[in-house]
Amino acid sequence: MLSSFEKTLAQLFSKPFRSVLIRSLGLTIGLFVAIGFAAEGALRYFAAIPNEWLSTLAAVATGLGIFFGAIFLLVPITSLFAGLFLDEIAGAVEARYYPGDPPGRELPIARSLVIAAKFTLVVILVNIGVLFLLLLPGINLVIFYIANGYLLGREYFELVALRHHPYAQARRLREKYRLRVFLSGLLIAFLVSIPILNLLTPLFATAFMVHQFKRIEALGVIDPYPHTGTNR
Repeated sequence: MLSSFEKTLAQLFSKPFRSVLIRSLGLTIGLFVAIGFAAEGALRYFAAIPNEWLSTLAAVATGLGIFFGAIFLLVPITSLFAGLFLDEIAGAVEARYYPGDPPGRELPIARSLVIAAKFTLVVILVNIGVLFLLLLPGINLVIFYIANGYLLGREYFELVALRHHPYAQARRLREKYRLRVFLSGLLIAFLVSIPILNLLTPLFATAFMVHQFKRIEALGVIDPYPHTGTNR
Protein backbone atom coordinates (compact mmCIF):
# COMPACT_ATOMS: atom_id res chain seq x y z
CA MET A 1 0.00 0.00 0.00
CA LEU A 2 2.89 2.36 0.73
CA SER A 3 4.25 1.86 -2.79
CA SER A 4 0.83 2.68 -4.28
CA PHE A 5 0.64 5.79 -2.10
CA GLU A 6 4.08 7.01 -3.21
CA LYS A 7 3.30 6.47 -6.90
CA THR A 8 0.00 8.30 -6.56
CA LEU A 9 1.60 11.31 -4.90
CA ALA A 10 4.30 11.39 -7.57
CA GLN A 11 1.68 11.79 -10.29
CA LEU A 12 -0.99 13.75 -8.41
CA PHE A 13 -0.02 17.15 -9.79
CA SER A 14 0.90 16.08 -13.30
CA LYS A 15 -0.72 17.77 -16.32
CA PRO A 16 -3.55 15.21 -16.84
CA PHE A 17 -4.51 15.43 -13.16
CA ARG A 18 -4.44 19.23 -13.13
CA SER A 19 -6.59 19.31 -16.24
CA VAL A 20 -9.30 17.14 -14.66
CA LEU A 21 -9.22 19.13 -11.42
CA ILE A 22 -9.58 22.45 -13.25
CA ARG A 23 -12.48 21.20 -15.35
CA SER A 24 -14.37 19.67 -12.43
CA LEU A 25 -13.86 22.78 -10.29
CA GLY A 26 -14.93 24.97 -13.22
CA LEU A 27 -18.17 23.03 -13.63
CA THR A 28 -18.78 23.16 -9.88
CA ILE A 29 -18.24 26.92 -9.75
CA GLY A 30 -20.53 27.32 -12.75
CA LEU A 31 -23.25 25.38 -10.95
CA PHE A 32 -22.91 27.48 -7.81
CA VAL A 33 -23.03 30.68 -9.88
CA ALA A 34 -26.30 29.47 -11.41
CA ILE A 35 -27.61 28.70 -7.92
CA GLY A 36 -26.51 32.19 -6.86
CA PHE A 37 -28.60 33.80 -9.59
CA ALA A 38 -31.57 31.69 -8.54
CA ALA A 39 -31.01 32.72 -4.93
CA GLU A 40 -30.89 36.37 -5.94
CA GLY A 41 -34.31 35.96 -7.52
CA ALA A 42 -35.57 34.31 -4.33
CA LEU A 43 -34.23 37.16 -2.21
CA ARG A 44 -35.99 39.70 -4.39
CA TYR A 45 -39.19 37.74 -3.91
CA PHE A 46 -38.78 37.75 -0.13
CA ALA A 47 -37.95 41.47 -0.18
CA ALA A 48 -41.37 42.08 -1.70
CA ILE A 49 -43.14 40.47 1.28
CA PRO A 50 -45.22 43.17 3.01
CA ASN A 51 -44.17 42.13 6.51
CA GLU A 52 -40.66 43.60 7.00
CA TRP A 53 -39.71 41.26 9.85
CA LEU A 54 -40.77 38.17 7.90
CA SER A 55 -39.04 39.44 4.79
CA THR A 56 -35.74 39.94 6.65
CA LEU A 57 -35.96 36.54 8.34
CA ALA A 58 -36.63 34.77 5.04
CA ALA A 59 -33.77 36.58 3.32
CA VAL A 60 -31.30 35.73 6.12
CA ALA A 61 -32.41 32.10 6.19
CA THR A 62 -31.99 31.84 2.42
CA GLY A 63 -28.52 33.38 2.52
CA LEU A 64 -27.33 31.14 5.36
CA GLY A 65 -28.80 28.07 3.67
CA ILE A 66 -26.92 28.80 0.47
CA PHE A 67 -23.66 29.53 2.32
CA PHE A 68 -23.63 26.37 4.44
CA GLY A 69 -25.05 24.31 1.60
CA ALA A 70 -22.18 25.40 -0.61
CA ILE A 71 -19.64 24.44 2.06
CA PHE A 72 -21.23 21.04 2.61
CA LEU A 73 -21.77 20.25 -1.07
CA LEU A 74 -18.56 21.65 -2.55
CA VAL A 75 -16.61 18.40 -2.34
CA PRO A 76 -19.48 16.03 -3.33
CA ILE A 77 -20.42 18.18 -6.33
CA THR A 78 -16.79 18.48 -7.42
CA SER A 79 -16.51 14.69 -7.11
CA LEU A 80 -19.66 14.28 -9.18
CA PHE A 81 -18.24 16.32 -12.06
CA ALA A 82 -14.82 14.74 -11.70
CA GLY A 83 -16.54 11.38 -12.20
CA LEU A 84 -16.98 12.34 -15.84
CA PHE A 85 -13.20 12.43 -16.31
CA LEU A 86 -11.90 9.66 -14.06
CA ASP A 87 -11.24 7.40 -17.04
CA GLU A 88 -8.62 9.93 -18.07
CA ILE A 89 -6.95 9.64 -14.68
CA ALA A 90 -6.98 5.85 -14.74
CA GLY A 91 -5.65 5.84 -18.29
CA ALA A 92 -2.83 8.25 -17.39
CA VAL A 93 -1.75 6.05 -14.46
CA GLU A 94 -1.84 2.90 -16.59
CA ALA A 95 0.13 4.57 -19.39
CA ARG A 96 2.86 5.78 -17.02
CA TYR A 97 3.29 2.81 -14.70
CA TYR A 98 1.86 -0.17 -16.62
CA PRO A 99 2.56 0.49 -20.32
CA GLY A 100 2.99 -3.23 -21.05
CA ASP A 101 -0.45 -4.19 -19.71
CA PRO A 102 -3.63 -4.19 -21.81
CA PRO A 103 -5.23 -0.74 -21.40
CA GLY A 104 -8.58 -0.47 -19.66
CA ARG A 105 -11.79 0.21 -21.57
CA GLU A 106 -13.26 3.65 -21.06
CA LEU A 107 -16.73 3.62 -19.53
CA PRO A 108 -19.49 5.39 -21.48
CA ILE A 109 -20.06 8.93 -20.19
CA ALA A 110 -23.66 8.16 -19.25
CA ARG A 111 -22.60 5.15 -17.19
CA SER A 112 -19.80 7.09 -15.49
CA LEU A 113 -22.24 9.84 -14.59
CA VAL A 114 -24.77 7.39 -13.16
CA ILE A 115 -22.10 5.70 -11.04
CA ALA A 116 -20.74 9.05 -9.85
CA ALA A 117 -24.24 10.37 -9.07
CA LYS A 118 -25.17 7.27 -7.07
CA PHE A 119 -21.91 7.39 -5.17
CA THR A 120 -22.22 11.12 -4.47
CA LEU A 121 -25.77 10.73 -3.15
CA VAL A 122 -24.80 7.90 -0.83
CA VAL A 123 -21.82 9.84 0.55
CA ILE A 124 -24.00 12.89 1.17
CA LEU A 125 -26.57 10.81 3.03
CA VAL A 126 -23.91 9.09 5.13
CA ASN A 127 -22.32 12.38 6.13
CA ILE A 128 -25.71 13.90 6.97
CA GLY A 129 -26.25 10.94 9.26
CA VAL A 130 -22.88 11.52 10.89
CA LEU A 131 -23.82 15.15 11.58
CA PHE A 132 -26.63 13.92 13.80
CA LEU A 133 -24.04 12.11 15.91
CA LEU A 134 -22.21 15.29 16.88
CA LEU A 135 -23.58 14.88 20.39
CA LEU A 136 -21.46 11.75 20.70
CA PRO A 137 -17.84 13.02 20.39
CA GLY A 138 -15.44 10.37 19.20
CA ILE A 139 -18.10 7.90 18.11
CA ASN A 140 -19.19 10.10 15.22
CA LEU A 141 -15.58 10.29 14.00
CA VAL A 142 -15.25 6.49 14.08
CA ILE A 143 -18.51 6.09 12.18
CA PHE A 144 -17.39 8.71 9.65
CA TYR A 145 -14.21 6.82 8.79
CA ILE A 146 -15.79 3.37 8.79
CA ALA A 147 -18.75 4.40 6.63
CA ASN A 148 -16.77 6.51 4.20
CA GLY A 149 -13.90 4.03 4.13
CA TYR A 150 -16.29 1.32 3.03
CA LEU A 151 -18.13 3.47 0.49
CA LEU A 152 -15.06 5.13 -1.00
CA GLY A 153 -13.14 1.86 -1.21
CA ARG A 154 -16.06 0.04 -2.81
CA GLU A 155 -16.94 2.64 -5.42
CA TYR A 156 -13.45 3.55 -6.54
CA PHE A 157 -12.24 -0.03 -6.70
CA GLU A 158 -15.23 -1.09 -8.79
CA LEU A 159 -14.82 1.95 -11.02
CA VAL A 160 -11.25 0.89 -11.81
CA ALA A 161 -12.06 -2.82 -12.08
CA LEU A 162 -14.93 -2.14 -14.50
CA ARG A 163 -12.39 -0.86 -16.99
CA HIS A 164 -11.04 -4.40 -17.25
CA HIS A 165 -13.79 -6.82 -16.21
CA PRO A 166 -17.59 -7.23 -16.30
CA TYR A 167 -19.51 -5.87 -13.32
CA ALA A 168 -20.18 -9.25 -11.69
CA GLN A 169 -16.49 -10.10 -11.74
CA ALA A 170 -15.46 -6.66 -10.48
CA ARG A 171 -17.87 -7.03 -7.57
CA ARG A 172 -16.56 -10.51 -6.71
CA LEU A 173 -13.02 -9.17 -6.70
CA ARG A 174 -14.04 -6.43 -4.31
CA GLU A 175 -15.78 -8.90 -2.01
CA LYS A 176 -12.89 -11.36 -2.10
CA TYR A 177 -10.33 -8.69 -1.21
CA ARG A 178 -12.64 -6.59 0.94
CA LEU A 179 -10.02 -5.95 3.62
CA ARG A 180 -7.51 -4.50 1.15
CA VAL A 181 -10.26 -2.44 -0.46
CA PHE A 182 -11.55 -1.22 2.91
CA LEU A 183 -8.08 -0.19 4.13
CA SER A 184 -7.57 1.68 0.87
CA GLY A 185 -10.93 3.36 1.44
CA LEU A 186 -9.88 4.43 4.94
CA LEU A 187 -6.85 6.21 3.49
CA ILE A 188 -9.10 7.97 0.98
CA ALA A 189 -11.58 8.84 3.76
CA PHE A 190 -8.74 10.48 5.70
CA LEU A 191 -8.06 12.73 2.71
CA VAL A 192 -11.78 13.56 2.52
CA SER A 193 -11.64 14.85 6.11
CA ILE A 194 -8.93 17.43 5.30
CA PRO A 195 -10.37 20.75 4.04
CA ILE A 196 -9.10 21.97 0.65
CA LEU A 197 -7.09 18.78 0.08
CA ASN A 198 -10.38 16.89 -0.10
CA LEU A 199 -10.95 18.49 -3.50
CA LEU A 200 -8.25 16.13 -4.75
CA THR A 201 -10.13 13.06 -3.51
CA PRO A 202 -11.47 11.80 -6.89
CA LEU A 203 -8.04 12.11 -8.51
CA PHE A 204 -6.11 10.55 -5.63
CA ALA A 205 -8.65 7.78 -5.08
CA THR A 206 -8.78 6.74 -8.74
CA ALA A 207 -5.01 6.68 -9.15
CA PHE A 208 -4.48 4.89 -5.86
CA MET A 209 -7.06 2.23 -6.70
CA VAL A 210 -5.47 1.62 -10.10
CA HIS A 211 -2.26 0.68 -8.29
CA GLN A 212 -4.14 -1.51 -5.81
CA PHE A 213 -6.00 -3.25 -8.62
CA LYS A 214 -2.75 -3.86 -10.47
CA ARG A 215 -1.20 -5.35 -7.33
CA ILE A 216 -4.02 -7.88 -7.20
CA GLU A 217 -3.47 -8.68 -10.88
CA ALA A 218 0.27 -9.13 -10.27
CA LEU A 219 -0.47 -11.67 -7.55
CA GLY A 220 -2.34 -13.77 -10.09
CA VAL A 221 -5.51 -13.75 -8.03
CA ILE A 222 -7.91 -12.32 -10.59
CA ASP A 223 -11.30 -14.02 -10.59
CA PRO A 224 -11.18 -17.34 -12.50
CA TYR A 225 -14.57 -16.74 -14.18
CA PRO A 226 -13.88 -13.73 -16.43
CA HIS A 227 -16.82 -14.22 -18.78
CA THR A 228 -19.67 -14.39 -16.28
CA GLY A 229 -21.91 -11.48 -15.45
CA THR A 230 -22.59 -8.31 -17.35
CA ASN A 231 -21.22 -4.84 -17.22
CA ARG A 232 -22.91 -2.34 -14.99
